[in-house]
Amino acid sequence: MLHHVELWVPDLPRAVASLGWLLEALGYAPFQSWESGRSWRLGPTYLVIEQSPALTTEEHDRRSPGLNHLAFHVEDTTTGEKLVADAAQHGWHLLFPERHPYAGGEQHYAAYLENDDAFEVELVAVNSPERT
Repeated sequence: MLHHVELWVPDLPRAVASLGWLLEALGYAPFQSWESGRSWRLGPTYLVIEQSPALTTEEHDRRSPGLNHLAFHVEDTTTGEKLVADAAQHGWHLLFPERHPYAGGEQHYAAYLENDDAFEVELVAVNSPERT
């Protein structure tokens, strides 16, 4: 079981506005808070965002070695679409809009979002109707 994930971000307030909103919308609860970071917890697993002074660059590139994206379950397609609709107000935009919501394949409902710092998340519906 995953214990935690720590993401280093270039701008903590911007990350809290986008990632914090999404985590709370997905059921994570604020867990810890300190000057340069925050964390959210769901069950025994938590996610940390931190603006570390040890950053070597101010830009995240998901295509470089390292973390490409985080994928989260959502209950169903209705929940996924509600999050997509609300996401733009929180610094997110839809990736692959021309193939949404099946950019991951014909039988795989998922919404791919990217925030203003180029972090990507995938929202995968647990209960998804068959695509016809």
